[in-house]
Amino acid sequence: MSLPHAILTALLEKPSSGLELTRRFDRSIGYFWSATHQQIYRELGKLEQAGHIRALPAAQPTRGQKKEYEVLPAGREELTAWVTKAEDPKPVRDPLLLRLRAAGVVGSEGLEAELVRHLALHRRQLAEYTAIEARDFPPERTTTEQDRLRHLVLRGGIELETFWTKWLTDALAAFHVNP
Repeated sequence: MSLPHAILTALLEKPSSGLELTRRFDRSIGYFWSATHQQIYRELGKLEQAGHIRALPAAQPTRGQKKEYEVLPAGREELTAWVTKAEDPKPVRDPLLLRLRAAGVVGSEGLEAELVRHLALHRRQLAEYTAIEARDFPPERTTTEQDRLRHLVLRGGIELETFWTKWLTDALAAFHVNP
């Protein structure tokens, strides 16, 4: 149920077309809630049908012109209610953890390479997040509540990537591999 809320959030930040939303998901929201182009367009249709968003009127009607959407009061109410809704944490479902468990049964030959690959991916993501933090949230910057909350989400991503890089380094040490 979170994709519609991610879309409502993005549209409240800035009215956008489906294509613009897809690009914004790739650059920001997608770091913690991914969606395909098709999923976004499907949800836009559902949100419009539910009366949560509407397509903005075009200045000049043109065939094939992309629609730009904005959130209606009912959409804002839905998002506000969702923000305060109680929801239990979801259990971690990571195939790598399951592979490690399976390796305990069938053997771990070749698993080290996958651990090294994952470590490189998490290090790259951590570097990207820290670069975003340095660029967008320098210590001297005066922040609004909106900026503080965005920074808090980014810090969550940094902490998760820090966890994974440490955990994978420890896992490789258990295989006697020094990455």
